[in-house]
Amino acid sequence: MENTQSEFGAPKPENKKVLAGVLAIVLGYLGIHKFILGYTKEGVIQILLTLLCGVGAVIGLIEGIIYLTKSDEDFYQTYQVGRKPWF
Repeated sequence: MENTQSEFGAPKPENKKVLAGVLAIVLGYLGIHKFILGYTKEGVIQILLTLLCGVGAVIGLIEGIIYLTKSDEDFYQTYQVGRKPWF
């Protein structure tokens, strides 16, 4: 069972790496992975990119691969703590 507490006993925030990575690959054109990570503006931009020029799916696929190849800690620090919205 996964430990959900930090070394000091405080609850550890959920790492959304696998969920965001899979959603980015499967439904990346809809920007759902952006909404899961709390990037509402970027999610809307991704939908618009899909509707206007069709590149939203490519961006989603690339981001999904990047998300899933990062270590859990690196993903958490980069996208959930550091709030890096793109790539």
